[in-house]
Amino acid sequence: MGESSGKTAGQGQRGETRRAERHRGAVTLRNRAIPTSTADQRLLDSRGRSDWKTKDAWRALRILSEFVEGFDTLADLPPAVSVFGSARSKPDSPECRMAEEVGAALARAGYAVITGGGPGVMEAANRGAGEAGGLSVGLGIELPFEQGLNDWVDLAIDFRYFFARKTMFVKYAQAFVVLPGGFGTLDELFEALTLVQTGKVTRFPVVLMGTDYWRGLLDWLRTTMAAEGKIGPADLDLIRLTDDVNEAVRHIVEAEAVLSAEQEAVREEAVARVAADQRAAAEAAPEGPAGRS
Repeated sequence: MGESSGKTAGQGQRGETRRAERHRGAVTLRNRAIPTSTADQRLLDSRGRSDWKTKDAWRALRILSEFVEGFDTLADLPPAVSVFGSARSKPDSPECRMAEEVGAALARAGYAVITGGGPGVMEAANRGAGEAGGLSVGLGIELPFEQGLNDWVDLAIDFRYFFARKTMFVKYAQAFVVLPGGFGTLDELFEALTLVQTGKVTRFPVVLMGTDYWRGLLDWLRTTMAAEGKIGPADLDLIRLTDDVNEAVRHIVEAEAVLSAEQEAVREEAVARVAADQRAAAEAAPEGPAGRS
């Protein structure tokens, strides 16, 4: 892959030193030009209410522009799966090796792979997809500790606002694959589960990979959250836990096939209902001049 300009200070893919760099929409900032806060921080800081008349209106336009840019860029994306995991994972870690295998398997199954575009698990998934001939997408985010986009991303968008970026992860994916990660990974996991549980998205597979890592969380969901009635027993079925890459991809493919069959059945039923209504209307209509008023 070619080299990416979106890297922080440190060692790049070929060992050269990189300067501190942050992408903010179409703008690239380096060194002393990098601000100490992010757009999200400035938007959500309640101490800045007094300037809402002069600044928040412009922020609204900037937020709108991020949605427009995301929708326009990703509209022609093929079926895709969003893959999440830690940016801190080392390339030789079990989760990175698994992520690379997942990315390759998804690409071979015809899916584009969407990640946060950063290092660690994200880079491994992008690399697996790219080396298998699939489309590798990275949705970057402005952070105080800028990560930059990894060199295996084919199509990249840099976002200022988390909520705009999170919309793209869900809107343009048929499923989530979640590998070991931290707060950001948990955030995406539980948002996806909430959207499925509440019916905001339909039949959206959520696959957890790394059974040793996730088992304690699932045990707590079962023995505490479900036991106390905070979620229903069926809600636990929204999660598929596995270390088998083929099983994960098969689960996603089968869920998509079931959804497609259900949607086709709904369309056929609607067509049949319209045809029946038209026949009934034709039979009820008066015939010839005698039937006219």
